[in-house]
Amino acid sequence: MDFQPSDTAVELTTRMRTFLDEAVLPAEPVYDAWRAERRGTPHEWDTPPVLEDLKAEARERGLWNLFLPSVSGLSNLDYAPIAEVSGWSPVIAPEAINCQAPDTGNMETLHLFATPEQKQQWLDPLLAGEIRSAFAMTEPDVASSDATNVQTSIRRDGDEYVISGKKWWISGTADPRCAVFIVMGKTDPDGPKHRQQSMVLVPRDTPGLEIKRHLPVFGYQDQHGHSEIEFHDVRVPVSNLLGEEGGGFAIAQARLGPGRIHHCMRLIGMAERAVEAMAKRAKSRVAFGRALAEQGVVREQIANSRLEIEQARLLVLKTAWLIDNVGTKGARTEIAGIKVVVPRIACAIMDRAIQVHGAGGMSDDFPLAYFYAWARALRMADGPDEVHLRSVAREELNRHA
Repeated sequence: MDFQPSDTAVELTTRMRTFLDEAVLPAEPVYDAWRAERRGTPHEWDTPPVLEDLKAEARERGLWNLFLPSVSGLSNLDYAPIAEVSGWSPVIAPEAINCQAPDTGNMETLHLFATPEQKQQWLDPLLAGEIRSAFAMTEPDVASSDATNVQTSIRRDGDEYVISGKKWWISGTADPRCAVFIVMGKTDPDGPKHRQQSMVLVPRDTPGLEIKRHLPVFGYQDQHGHSEIEFHDVRVPVSNLLGEEGGGFAIAQARLGPGRIHHCMRLIGMAERAVEAMAKRAKSRVAFGRALAEQGVVREQIANSRLEIEQARLLVLKTAWLIDNVGTKGARTEIAGIKVVVPRIACAIMDRAIQVHGAGGMSDDFPLAYFYAWARALRMADGPDEVHLRSVAREELNRHA
């Protein structure tokens, strides 16, 4: 295995790091202040203008849609270090370069399964950064870690599908730019277990689509929201079917593979920023007559964090290399593995960094508390740890059969 990125990827990673340092990190306090002024008002979910400025600058720098191989020409291995750099500012940087979830997964899905008409209507404006989107699979009334459990009904009635059901933790829904939902539900409840589900495209303004509430994540409400929604006999044309009837489960699996890779790449960037903050804090604070950096317990925390990042990065790079060379199916064990390993390591590193920062680490004066909340949430997003451990165990047991 060769983890050396291409010359183009090296150049783009350098360009991304410069963009982060010169534009993105200085924009963080501007973004936060704009949102703080509107928190609790009807405009809480509006887009801070500085983000549109960053998007325009990213396009000028050639940093746009780098996640999609067919558009950027980059492999997953090439994209890995770029995504890691974007993870240093996980709220702003991914969207600034149009490589943010859930749009990345939705764009990949539309690229693979949409009709030419669907691509023109939804994929093109997503690639242009003009709209945002949501992926509606998880439900409040069933264990959605098993996607075959989804109960939302998608019933055909002549030339239309009628959608009824509940979804929650639907990311991006609060953002007024969210224009379309990819909705997974059951079109054939009596069919084979993995052929009961289908996916349909539902425009945001379709009658009967109700946004019930926006759910906080460990007390945080981000600008895009994670929402509970209901479909009350929502009608869309049959032409809004994504792929084929009964293909919903397969589409979901195809969508989640690369998405898990991207999350883990960004988490490593977040962990790197936490280690940098921990090291700087340890060198600048004195306790019991010595800098924290001279205390053995703090040195051990810093050393363990460095070792864990290096291990996690190598596993992510291996997974990216496998996807490039044997596809997501051939890399399924590694994809499941990084989804367990990287969020756990990131949580541990954020926790140590918070400890080294003392009470300040729990505040919004530093990004660590939010980083920890997001890293912890990613032990649930795209499937909880237990689902991925189950997959790894099954492959291991089969290998030793």
